[in-house]
Amino acid sequence: MTDASMDTPNPRRKTMSLVADDARTKKRNASEKRFQAYGIAAIATGLFFLAVLAFSIVRSGLPAFTTTVVDVKFTMTQEQVDEAEGQLFKTKAYQTFFNTALQEKLVDEGIQVAFDEAAIERIMGKTGGTIREYYAANPDKIGEPVDFKLNASSRVDGYFKGRVKRETVQDSRFLMLTDLDLVDALADAGIIHTTFDWGFITGADSGVDNPGGAGIGASVVGSFFMMLVVLFLSLPIGVAASIYLEEFAPQNRWTDMIEVNISNLAAVPSIVFGILGLAVFIQFMHLPQSAPLVGGLVLTLMTLPTIIISTRASLKAVPPSIRDAALGVGASKMQAVFHHVLPLAMPGILTGTIIGLAQALGETAPLLLIGMVGFVARGYPDGFIGGFVDPNSAMPAQIYTWAARADQAFYEKAWGGIIILLIFLLTMNIIAIILRRRFERRW
Repeated sequence: MTDASMDTPNPRRKTMSLVADDARTKKRNASEKRFQAYGIAAIATGLFFLAVLAFSIVRSGLPAFTTTVVDVKFTMTQEQVDEAEGQLFKTKAYQTFFNTALQEKLVDEGIQVAFDEAAIERIMGKTGGTIREYYAANPDKIGEPVDFKLNASSRVDGYFKGRVKRETVQDSRFLMLTDLDLVDALADAGIIHTTFDWGFITGADSGVDNPGGAGIGASVVGSFFMMLVVLFLSLPIGVAASIYLEEFAPQNRWTDMIEVNISNLAAVPSIVFGILGLAVFIQFMHLPQSAPLVGGLVLTLMTLPTIIISTRASLKAVPPSIRDAALGVGASKMQAVFHHVLPLAMPGILTGTIIGLAQALGETAPLLLIGMVGFVARGYPDGFIGGFVDPNSAMPAQIYTWAARADQAFYEKAWGGIIILLIFLLTMNIIAIILRRRFERRW
């Protein structure tokens, strides 16, 4: 009777189907679809803002790669050179000779616009120093016609790029509204035009008075020497410390304290490392201020925690069976680590190192404290050793300096510098991806 009663179906029990979804299953499936929709919306939102940021950077920075130049063929005689060198204001004399020759050429071109020497100076800026430096470096060109490509003033350059409008121009010592009539006539004659600015990529900073001649090339060299210091110090020190902490160090209160401090250092604001570098490397060790060597040492201290943490994570990812197998066939602890564990962890180590270098490349705050922002890099270093110890700037520091200046043309240069900096960062991340895929081993 008992067995029969257990087999009797309960008429109140609802029959479940394996084909049709019940209410609880439908509710769970709907919840999963909503979660997927939230994830897709979050990714789409992030991509949208990334696209807006990229568009803003490219739109604002591309004009920095072009410049407005004035093509003038000018002949400087030996008598004029002697006369200019005999005067008190030599560059002013060179500029006067050039302006006189340009006025004659404009008249010969049939330009029917009233202008004077002051208008030419407002359009082209002070050209005397450039012309004098050219003939000082090329004395054999005296007496021969030379094609000069001289940068126009920042406001005339802005007029060609749409940054300066006729409606917004107010007469001042920098630009008069009537000067734009002369600029238009010069453009129609082909004397003034816009061209690609190689000087922005290869040149150096030109000071606060000449935004058209400002370049980021010297700062790129400064960043390169800083990254060499960071690479050759942070990689061996960080990897060695990680191997010892992960593979050899005993687990006690001292190693626990070291691990906690490493994690804390990774979260310390970068400007704190700049204060440390100022106190230790400049004030105590008396290393040269504004030198890439000091900048590299400061960025090494900042990058070490990142490299140590990423390297330890890569070592932990190697299965313990690899170590056990090596020890089981008679390998020592060091042989197991360096012959088996380290090669398998190398892709993660290289990736973490390059990410740390990319982070250091974009840092500005530590460089503020050691003077690399206040120093104006007007030339390339002298030799390989000079690249480390001679005062120089860095890309993020140069961008910060340009953005802080009043002239709108420098702000444009800052956006262009951001594009070059992003190209370097993207290149380093692509190298990290390639190295990881090249050396990655699956087990």
